Amino acid sequence: MTTLLIVEDDISLNKGIALTLAQEGLVLEQAYDLAGAEERLARGGIDLILLDVNLPDGSGLDLCEKIRRTSQVPIIFLTANDMESDIVLGFELGGDDYITKPFSLMVLRSRVMAVLRRSRPFHEERLTAGDLMLDFGRMEFRKKGVSLSLSKTEQKLLKVLVSHPGQVLTREQLMERVWDREAEFVDENALTVTVKRLRSKIEDEPSAPVHIKTVYGLGYTWNAGERE
Repeated sequence: MTTLLIVEDDISLNKGIALTLAQEGLVLEQAYDLAGAEERLARGGIDLILLDVNLPDGSGLDLCEKIRRTSQVPIIFLTANDMESDIVLGFELGGDDYITKPFSLMVLRSRVMAVLRRSRPFHEERLTAGDLMLDFGRMEFRKKGVSLSLSKTEQKLLKVLVSHPGQVLTREQLMERVWDREAEFVDENALTVTVKRLRSKIEDEPSAPVHIKTVYGLGYTWNAGERE
């Protein structure tokens, strides 16, 4: 199910938006200020955010900037500010669309569905493996519901592995795909260290499934999570 978070302090407008979008079979969550929005976002699982710019406890623009440090979840701004400079700033901070008030709820619904269609490739990059939830589109990674902090290199290595389940990837292949053009300048030990760090985060318990399996003399493979 596709889940939207509506961040709008006008209670009547918030409810009206929710009722309109519910007709599309979407799951709607509501927040009325920045604090409530951040609390909900911390739990993950949001596919699109409708974000009012002017909120009682701060600016939606600041929240967008914060979200974009770790996630590519689509964001549509809702605001009474129709100045060109405000609209440009919204896009520069990572907004996907900008709707000025007052607006038609039918037009809003069409704009939301259009953004969701454009963002579909991101949603297709989400998968579950045992107690892991990996969302490469939004750069959200969780183990047993708890957020994992992965470096860019760890994310790239993880994506390469999970994209080839059961396939043995040699160390040379992994070096080339993770470090790209810089591979020839990177010490081979960097791969060993990155694999070790990644394992410590996704397989941090003795009883945890082994997701990254070592194929001695060759490289690594991503398995279904069975114990070795």
